[in-house]
Amino acid sequence: MAEPASGRDETASLAASYTEMTELLLPNDTNNLGRALGGSVLHWMDICGAIAGMRFASKQVVTASMDHVDFISSIEVGEVVVVEGYVFNTGRTSLDVKVDVRAENPKTGEERRTTTSFFTFVALDESGKPSEVPDLECPTDSEAALRDEAITGRREQLRDVVERYDL
Repeated sequence: MAEPASGRDETASLAASYTEMTELLLPNDTNNLGRALGGSVLHWMDICGAIAGMRFASKQVVTASMDHVDFISSIEVGEVVVVEGYVFNTGRTSLDVKVDVRAENPKTGEERRTTTSFFTFVALDESGKPSEVPDLECPTDSEAALRDEAITGRREQLRDVVERYDL
């Protein structure tokens, strides 16, 4: 195996980080219209992203940032909320995680995309200081495709924000 470009000896695969969580949208997590509270969705996304980061790095991670979020579709009370996340890029101590949310009608199985965002987490050592993470490897074509899709999606999202706010 070739040495990672960063010089670190450790690598971990995108598949090792893959995390899927499900929630049933109940009234405590809804607004007065019976739809998911944005804060609840963001909470689930942060947890899913952190689990993906911890699985990848084999250590504790903390949220450093979350990119722009668009709520594309509402989630209705009684629907199943599926939250998926995976590491798609790494720095020396940081991990970039794509998190997607979709709603599922439990009666029909029909699904729709509701939310996507990109998180950055920082890995911590036992004393709570930033700690090196493994380099990302994508040994399969499907893992490489997910990584490339996430990188492209993040670039497009950031470009859209710059254009929207005339930055």
